[in-house]
Amino acid sequence: RLSGSDSSYGHRPGVAQPIVRPHRSSAQASLRAMAPRRTMALLLAAGCAGAAQALETKASLNPIRKVVNMLQMMQKKVEEEGEKEKELYEKFMCWCKTGS
Repeated sequence: RLSGSDSSYGHRPGVAQPIVRPHRSSAQASLRAMAPRRTMALLLAAGCAGAAQALETKASLNPIRKVVNMLQMMQKKVEEEGEKEKELYEKFMCWCKTGS
């Protein structure tokens, strides 16, 4: 129902009348307006905990990151193999000099 007089709308029986809600106070209006902001802030705060993991997962799915990781692993493997070969070479040179 409308606040005020019904005569301006020509009240007719059986015809639905528009419903007008009472005005909210400014405090209620500001709380209602801030509700989506608070909800977004809570969602963002909750999402930050998983954001690092999501970024890490996303980075691991990145094709360039895959290639870089592969090259780093290869570098580490080659360095380890180089150390082993250096030890074997030194043993061989020692054997060559001493003959035993």
